[in-house]
Amino acid sequence: MRPKGYLIFHLNLGFSSIEKEAWPDVIQKCYSPLLDLIENTGVPIGIELTGWTLKQIERIDSEWIERFKSLLEMKACELIGSGYCQIIGPLVPHKVNEWNQRLGLQEYKRILGVRPNIALVNEMAYSSSLIELYQQFGYRGFITDRDNVRLALGLDKSPNMSVPSHAKGAGDTYLPALWSDSILFQKVQHYAHGDITISNYIDYVRRRCINGETLLPIYCNDAEVFDYRPGRFTEERPTHKDGEWQRVKNLLHSLEAELDIEWVKPTEALYLNDNRANPKKSQLTSAAHPIVVKKQAKYNIARWAVTGRDDLWLNTMCHRIAAYLTDTQNNSDDSWKELCELWASDLRTHITDKKWDAAKQQLDAFLRRHNISSTSDKHYIHAGKYDALENAIGQYGVASIQVDDDGILLSISTEKIKLKLNLRRGMCIDNLAFASHDLVPSIGTTQHGHFSSIALGADYYSGGVVIELPIERRRITDLESVVPLFQITPSGDIRVQSTIMTSLGEIVKTIKISASSEHITMSYAFPDWKELNGSIRLGMVTLLDDFAQKGLETVCANGGDTYETFTLDSEVDHGNPVSTLVSSCGAFGATTGDMYLVGKDQQLHLNWDPSECAVLPMLKFTPSYPNPLSRVFFSMHEMDDTKKYSTRPVNFNLNISTDFYRQ
Repeated sequence: MRPKGYLIFHLNLGFSSIEKEAWPDVIQKCYSPLLDLIENTGVPIGIELTGWTLKQIERIDSEWIERFKSLLEMKACELIGSGYCQIIGPLVPHKVNEWNQRLGLQEYKRILGVRPNIALVNEMAYSSSLIELYQQFGYRGFITDRDNVRLALGLDKSPNMSVPSHAKGAGDTYLPALWSDSILFQKVQHYAHGDITISNYIDYVRRRCINGETLLPIYCNDAEVFDYRPGRFTEERPTHKDGEWQRVKNLLHSLEAELDIEWVKPTEALYLNDNRANPKKSQLTSAAHPIVVKKQAKYNIARWAVTGRDDLWLNTMCHRIAAYLTDTQNNSDDSWKELCELWASDLRTHITDKKWDAAKQQLDAFLRRHNISSTSDKHYIHAGKYDALENAIGQYGVASIQVDDDGILLSISTEKIKLKLNLRRGMCIDNLAFASHDLVPSIGTTQHGHFSSIALGADYYSGGVVIELPIERRRITDLESVVPLFQITPSGDIRVQSTIMTSLGEIVKTIKISASSEHITMSYAFPDWKELNGSIRLGMVTLLDDFAQKGLETVCANGGDTYETFTLDSEVDHGNPVSTLVSSCGAFGATTGDMYLVGKDQQLHLNWDPSECAVLPMLKFTPSYPNPLSRVFFSMHEMDDTKKYSTRPVNFNLNISTDFYRQ
């Protein structure tokens, strides 16, 4: 059988490091040669671009639009869908994802008179929830990265053909997948740029064919990297003297001549995959990889969540705008378009100073226009009179308060909650038990020596703060002796507050225990802190033996309106650094600000407000004896190659309860 190949080029005038003034040059050097390539080779290439990029091209070069329309009408190429803006779907609320698709389809119809049948996952940042979204808007299939799906499913040592043909959504929905291949598209770039020879490239593709691949995603990536340099990096080589688009054309001819490649449209490739013998249908994600991203491990989801120039602040403000538009039932296309623009992925990576300043001005103007607060530092240091420990011992409101003989463990008991705090370790949680769990502790501290493996030979606390400054070779925690203060709120809840002194400033930690329900709140404030350059993780939740059993599930929404469920049955370590430059390797989106930890007979609900602090939840699960180590924690900042400036921690509020989730 003749091997078949397909190509998809991604067009993006919002590219983080390309200034607005350069757009006409990009169209001339990259987008027009792409249409030339289609006309001169007859290869039915797929062209993917957002509605926003399409609008900018329409304004700058109407002739290009007419050429593209003509090629579409002749079926010489295909339009691949994206949305109105390139946004990271697993990091934004479902309603924003809906508007992004709706507005994108409107622009395709208005400008080109057609609608796409296939959607490309923005930045290849895929979660299962996107399947329901794409089906909702009439897409017949989608494109995402195959290499990292293989990694997520433990198939990275198996043949490429072992991946599923159809992806299962968060519910019972399935869509056929069309794959991008990171190695293949990078090989095309390497040849076009002159880094490898044509024989080297052909030999590589030949081996893929010999190994049984009959449908090859030859290219599925940026158009702006040929005969142009986007300026992402300070050391970029000049374009090839022979012309890189010409070299791409030569490469296509060589594939035809030497490997007898038959070119097919992306929709034809999707049809072949959809109708292959013995289709395999499966979820494409796992607990270790709940959001699958393109290329190598440094391109994990933290890249658009808590790195960049100040992703945490930008995402928090976007969540705040989304909540405002939803609460006010604002259905203005212009308002949602602007929010999609502010949530664009390119504002969160290698963005230039000029583009960052423009984005901040646009955001500030939107907030002022709608009278939305621009601060991301809600005040969690509560005023009023506080009582000293000696005045709280005994019956204190609805609670009984005691301290052990060594002055280490502070016990607070109500009818529904039993809580022990370690006063020698920054008021971390020693154990927390709820009445509906038969007062068996579910959260707390696993002490040094608890696990059989020396790899886990440490204390694992709950409620702590860990800040790592790799440049300074320093690690700051809140594990210091504290003197607690107590307060009874007007509703009868009990507040316990302490101040931890660190070399970077004070951490004010407050734990509120509900008087009437199974609910505690951990609040963290960082008054007068300076900017720092490192990772900031806090709100650690360490599960204890009776809860941290094999088969535990984590449940959250990753950009959809349906929760996704992940069973913990193998190693997960989202906080594991990829290198000395990249501090983490994965995370959940948890776009509603909720995460559920579901055991055999009980569950816990972790809740926070992304419009106050859009933290990124991470998981560590390590099988061991007598039980696994299971921890959830929250990141404010991580390190990677997009990190530009130092940032400071902001205040954070985490609720822990036994509320049950319902779809």
